[in-house]
Amino acid sequence: MSVLSGRIHSLIVRFLGYRAMCRTLLLGSILFGAALLSAQAQAQEAARAEQIIKRAVEALGGQNFLNVRSITSRGRYTQYQDGKPTVPVAFVDYLVYPDRERTEFRASEGRIIQTNVGKTGWVYDGAARTLRDMKPDQIADFQRAMRTSYDNVTRGWWRAEGARLSYVGRREAGVARRNEVVRLDYSDGFSVEFEFDARTGLPAKAIYKRRNDKGEESTEEDRFLRFLDVNGVMFPFVVDHYRDGVQTSRVNYDEVEFNRPIPDALFARPADARSVK
Repeated sequence: MSVLSGRIHSLIVRFLGYRAMCRTLLLGSILFGAALLSAQAQAQEAARAEQIIKRAVEALGGQNFLNVRSITSRGRYTQYQDGKPTVPVAFVDYLVYPDRERTEFRASEGRIIQTNVGKTGWVYDGAARTLRDMKPDQIADFQRAMRTSYDNVTRGWWRAEGARLSYVGRREAGVARRNEVVRLDYSDGFSVEFEFDARTGLPAKAIYKRRNDKGEESTEEDRFLRFLDVNGVMFPFVVDHYRDGVQTSRVNYDEVEFNRPIPDALFARPADARSVK
């Protein structure tokens, strides 16, 4: 009887082990299937987002747009307080892709120059006659602006940072209007959504989160308006910025010129304030 009991016990142990193995295999199959479906869904989302970006590039001018290497522009910058505009300030902007920009503001108090070159920069204050390096938060603002520019998503600069592209869906954009939405997610936790007009394919908005010095989070939004054809390239002559649904600034462009030669000296930091030109 003891031998029989031992054999029965052995069979029971084997049966239980077999059931456990089956459960493990089944669970593994389910997890593998779920991972496979998830990977397929992500691939489909990325493919859909790529199609939207490709359409946007064509809407912006196709190869003419992609051939733009620099932009020289003039216009007016207006800050808003409590949702109301203040006095506009004239500006001249020199932009060389991908990461060099010099903006000259000509206010009544004097000229202000802000210059960024990659992760460095300098500021000249004509009223105070001072020249200094940009502060870390100003550099961070420029880096963020590069990520949230529609040039980033349409020209593919985000790939160098290893960001992940996905399709969000369609979003209401007014009466009988919809925007296609794609998102870029970066490894450092930053993400930005780009909306494209479903009818025209042109960029409509860039939306992202930002924290101030106090750790308070706000929703930032750039709206691209009044696209005009400049030598075969569509360019937004009005860019509005909103914070938590309240307008904080507007950029009005008066003149835009592409691929005009811009000397490197414009971006070089002068030796001192007296050397600024």
